[in-house]
Amino acid sequence: MLQDIHSPQDLKRLPEKQLPRLASEIRQRIISVVGKNGGHLASNLGVVELTIALHRVFDSPRDAIVWDVSHQSYAHKILTGRSDRFATLRTEGGISGFTRINESPHDFFDAGHASSSISSALGLLTAWNHGGRTDKVVAVIGDGALTGGMAFEALSHAGLVSKNLIIVLNDNQMSISRNTGAISSYLSRLTMGSAYQKIRFRIDRLVDGIPYINRHLGKLVYRLKRGLKGLLLTNNLFVDLGFEYVGPLNGHNIHELETVFRRVKKLPRPVVVHVVTKKGKGYSPAENDPSTFHGVGPFNISDGVVEKYDVPSFTQAFSTAMVSLARKNGRLAAITAAMSKGTGLDAFSRHFKDRFFDVGIAEEHAVTFAGGLAAGGMVPVVAIYSTFIQRSIDQIIEDVALPNRHVVFAVDRAGAVADDGETHQGMFDIALFRAVPNLAVLTVASGADLAVCLDWAVNVHTGPVALRYPKLTCPSELPEFSDPVKEGVGILLSAESYAPAVASRLLDEYEAGAPDGTSAMPGLKKLLLVCTGSMYSETLTAARSLLLSGVLVDIYVLRFIKPFDGAYFADVCAGYDGLVFVEDGVRIGGISMELSPLVPVPCAVCAFPDRFVSTGTRSQILERAGLSPADIAEAAMSVLGAGHSSGNGQGNAFPPKGNDAPGTGGKA
Repeated sequence: MLQDIHSPQDLKRLPEKQLPRLASEIRQRIISVVGKNGGHLASNLGVVELTIALHRVFDSPRDAIVWDVSHQSYAHKILTGRSDRFATLRTEGGISGFTRINESPHDFFDAGHASSSISSALGLLTAWNHGGRTDKVVAVIGDGALTGGMAFEALSHAGLVSKNLIIVLNDNQMSISRNTGAISSYLSRLTMGSAYQKIRFRIDRLVDGIPYINRHLGKLVYRLKRGLKGLLLTNNLFVDLGFEYVGPLNGHNIHELETVFRRVKKLPRPVVVHVVTKKGKGYSPAENDPSTFHGVGPFNISDGVVEKYDVPSFTQAFSTAMVSLARKNGRLAAITAAMSKGTGLDAFSRHFKDRFFDVGIAEEHAVTFAGGLAAGGMVPVVAIYSTFIQRSIDQIIEDVALPNRHVVFAVDRAGAVADDGETHQGMFDIALFRAVPNLAVLTVASGADLAVCLDWAVNVHTGPVALRYPKLTCPSELPEFSDPVKEGVGILLSAESYAPAVASRLLDEYEAGAPDGTSAMPGLKKLLLVCTGSMYSETLTAARSLLLSGVLVDIYVLRFIKPFDGAYFADVCAGYDGLVFVEDGVRIGGISMELSPLVPVPCAVCAFPDRFVSTGTRSQILERAGLSPADIAEAAMSVLGAGHSSGNGQGNAFPPKGNDAPGTGGKA
C-alpha cells in the first residue's frame, strides 16, 4: 500500500478501513530501515496513527505541521513524498532523521532540540495572519519536551494572542529516559480524568443530530459543557492559560483522532489536543524498553538485540568514574536533563538515589540548580551533551562562573557526532566556554585520562570546570594518560611511547647514516601534532603514517583548553621543525587560532570551518571538514615542506572538503 502513497492527497483518498493496514506497513518500514541504519525508533512507532490522522485532516503544506524535536517525524516523511528515499535515512546524502526545510515543503523548520515547536508555530501563524492567511498551524509536542521552560513561555504567550493555533500534546510518559517531576504527574492526572470528554462527545453527537439548532440552544449546550468541565476536570493548566482543552484521546485510534481534529479545525480559539500514545507501539522490544530504543544503533530486527562492543565508550568510562567517586565523596551529586541513560548516569541513579536529580528537558534549570547545590556545600556534576549545553550558556555565566561555584560540567558528545546531522554536533562548546571567566575547560583522550581529570575536577579544583569527551569507544591506554593533572599542562606523547618499534627503527637508521655518528641529520624532520582529546585517535593514525614516511612525530594532547600554561607550551614547541593543531571545534574562537601566532615554528590549523555539518558517519564528517587522518598528515607535510621561510606561527587553515555549504544546513 505504501508504494501508492506519494503525498498526503493520496492518503486522504484511502478508505478508512484500509488505514490499519497502512499503519502496519509504515511501522514495518521504519523498523526495517532503523534496524539497518540506526535512528529514533520507539518515538516514531508511537506516532504512526497520529501522523496518519493529522495528514488526513489538515492540508500540509498549506496547513503547517510543526514537530517538536522532530525525531518522531519518520512517518511524516514517508507520507509526504519521501518513502522511496527512506532507506537513505541518516546516511550521507540521504534524508535526515529530523525535519529539514531544504528536504521538503512539508518541513517548516530545521528542528533537533526540544521545546521549541510552540514558539516556532506561534511565530509562523502570527506572520500568516498578518498577511491575511487563515490556514492552520499544528504544533506536535511530547510530554517530555513540555518539561522545558521555553514551551511554557510559548504557551503563556499563545493563550493570549493566538486564535488558530492547535497544539497536539503527545503524552507517552517518556522523553528519552522515563519522565519525572510534577508536569509528568499532572499529565497523568489529566489522563485519568477522561469522564468529561466522554460525556462531551455524547452531547456533541446528540446536538449534531438536531436538524435546526437555534442560537439559544447552542448557548445552553456550550454552558452545559463548560459546567461539566468545571465539575469533572478542575485545575486544568491549559484552560487557565486560555486554551480549549480536548482529551485525553487514544492516540492509536485513527477514527477518534480524525473526528476530534475535524472539529478542532473549525474552532476559532487556541486548542490543546491531549493524545495518549505508547512509545514503541507494534514492536515488542521497543515497547518493553523504550529508553534503549529511543535513539539506537543498528540492531537485529528479529529479537531486538542491539550491537554492543567489548571496548568501553567514554560515556561508560564516565559512568564508572562517577560511581567510584561518589562512594568516596558523600557531597558528590549528579544532574541530568532527561538523559540518565544517554549520559551514563543511570548507574549512579541506582546506587545513590538521594544524590541523583533528573530535571527533565530543562538544561537552563539544571545549571542554575547545580549552582544552588554548590552554594549549599554539595559538588554537583551536570552531565549534558555538547549540543544541548549551548542552551544554558547564560546560566553558566551568571549562576555558576560569576559566583565561582564548584560545579562540574560533563560535556558528552563533544566534537563530531555521527548520523544526527547539523543540530547535534558538538563543535561549538570550546569557543563558547573559552570566553567565560573562571571556567576551566578540559578535554580528555582516553578512559583513564577521563577518570584522572574528573577526580581533579571534583576533589581538587574549587571552581567551575567543563570536561569534554566524544561519542566514541575509548582508545588503547598509554601510561601517560594516567599522569596526575597539572593545571594548564597537557600530555606529551613521544613517538617512542605510542609507536616504539617504528620510532626506534627510524632513529637507528638516521644515526647509522650520520657522518659524525650523531642523530642530527639534516634530513630528519621532527614534527609536533597538537590535538584536543577527542581527536586523539585520528591524530594517532596520522602520526603513525608520518612515521612510516620518515618523519619523527610527537603528539601533545591538550588536556587543558583553559587555563593554559603558555610558557610550558612554548618550551615544548621549540624543539620541532613544524607543528599542526588538530581541534574538534570551530576555528573561530577555538584554542588553535589563538595559540598558532605564538608558535615559534611553521604551523597549520585543522579545525571545523565556519559552516554547519550535514549528516554522515564520524569519518565522513571529519573528512569533509579537513580533519581526517589523511588531511592531518597532508597538513603536516605541507608545513614541513614550507620550512622556516614560510614565517613563524603562520596558522594556515587547510580548506574543508565536501558539500556542506557555508551558513546553511548543507545537503541532507
